[in-house]
Amino acid sequence: MKVKVVCPHCGKVNMIPQKESYAKANCGHCKESMLNQKPLSVDKEDLLHVLVNSDIPVIVDFWAPWCGPCVQMSPAYEEASKIMSLKVQFLKVNTQEHQALGAMYGIESIPTMIVFKGTKEVERISGAMSAGRLVNWTKQFI
Repeated sequence: MKVKVVCPHCGKVNMIPQKESYAKANCGHCKESMLNQKPLSVDKEDLLHVLVNSDIPVIVDFWAPWCGPCVQMSPAYEEASKIMSLKVQFLKVNTQEHQALGAMYGIESIPTMIVFKGTKEVERISGAMSAGRLVNWTKQFI
């Protein structure tokens, strides 16, 4: 079975075989590796592009640079993104820069992580988490 995944480098949609783990996975368009990726910072257009074109779950961290817990959690979110490469796509929305997106999704406190399957919200959780807790939380959506 193949799944659609959006390249974090060029934004093109790739069809990749669904596997337990990946030793190598390069984008068919830009040839960059799609493994061990940092979360992608997105605006509304980029977010909708990923949600519409991704068969894997998408986790979006709604955060702001002035938020202490958000900044504290950032390295853990990056680590979880690398661990879960091609199983879950991790995105970040800076609610200070993209206030309309925060309002659109009813973000009342940050950090808030929302899990999407397609364009549908599956679950949300607020508060800073460790990388291990993030990974364990996301595994239920695969």
